[in-house]
Amino acid sequence: MDIIISEFFEKEILGNTIIQYCWFAGIILAGLVLKGLVSKISSHLLFRLFKNYSKEIKAQSFLKLLRKPIGWLFFLIIFYIAFTQIDYPSYWKLKPSSEFGLRMVVEKLYLTILISTIIWGFIRIADFFGLVMMKRNETSGNNSEKHVIIVITETTKVVIIILGVFVILGSIFNINIGSLIAGLGIGGLAVALAAKDTLENFFGSFSIFLDKPFVIGDHVTVGNVSGIVEKIGFRSTRIRTLEKTSVAVPNKKMVDVELENLSLRTSHYANYTISLDQNTSLDTIKSIIAQVKIILAENAKVKGASQVKLIEISKGSFDILVQYDADTTDHNESLSIKEQINFDIIKIVKKHNANFASLLSQS
Repeated sequence: MDIIISEFFEKEILGNTIIQYCWFAGIILAGLVLKGLVSKISSHLLFRLFKNYSKEIKAQSFLKLLRKPIGWLFFLIIFYIAFTQIDYPSYWKLKPSSEFGLRMVVEKLYLTILISTIIWGFIRIADFFGLVMMKRNETSGNNSEKHVIIVITETTKVVIIILGVFVILGSIFNINIGSLIAGLGIGGLAVALAAKDTLENFFGSFSIFLDKPFVIGDHVTVGNVSGIVEKIGFRSTRIRTLEKTSVAVPNKKMVDVELENLSLRTSHYANYTISLDQNTSLDTIKSIIAQVKIILAENAKVKGASQVKLIEISKGSFDILVQYDADTTDHNESLSIKEQINFDIIKIVKKHNANFASLLSQS
């Protein structure tokens, strides 16, 4: 029986014995089973290195970012170990890995995936530090720094990717990086021309960073888009409109066209007319104007001088202009102030037994 089993495992298929295939499959299976545990333990150990710099972030956030890259890195190493247990069939007469052929392609493909996984891990670490800086910024309550953090994080990730590509090209494909960079002069110009809009949007993000016409959380109007700034990226700024839709506005447009930052206004300006029926007597009009002036003067939320004047005598009405500044930067509060003043105006008009011809609001 032992001889039969031994002969079975010594049987060759494609130049490898069955025992070799068993070792290959066993190592792969062990790697799949241990992948989650190893990535969890490794993430915990790695988190200890950054713990002093990330007191605001729980370990779970770090583990969530690094678990997959570490897990795949572990599996790739296990796969390499398993692959060493089997050989290419000798009758394939493959060229050595130093010459172009299947061996070289497989080896370079494996190393490319391995280094790409390491790059993936560094990108996730950059995301983690971006998250740490964002949490610290939220604690300080300074929204103006959010854009800076996003730019720094995204720039760091781009640099990591570029360096990673150079490492792959230099160490795996033996390309002279110095000559490559020198040769990118003309090619880079062609790429720059092809990506003109992308570059303009990229530099637009830096203009926003330097000039700071708005920050995340501001209510802005640019062109026909109005809403709250949610994110300022490399290419575009995302705005959440009043209809709760998300609009991506190119950064070039954000810095090239007129932009109104509603969050920076010092007050809300009200400007509308009260149209009284033409049957209203002159004395009644004068009395209504006088009392409207009084309610504006006595309202603690009205700042500066206000205007209440008869400005138009039209075919069907007497039009009284009402202008004032509501002492608030909050849009909803300004609406409440305007509503209360309008209630008071209605009471005054009704008290004088006068009638409205119409009530038109211009702003």
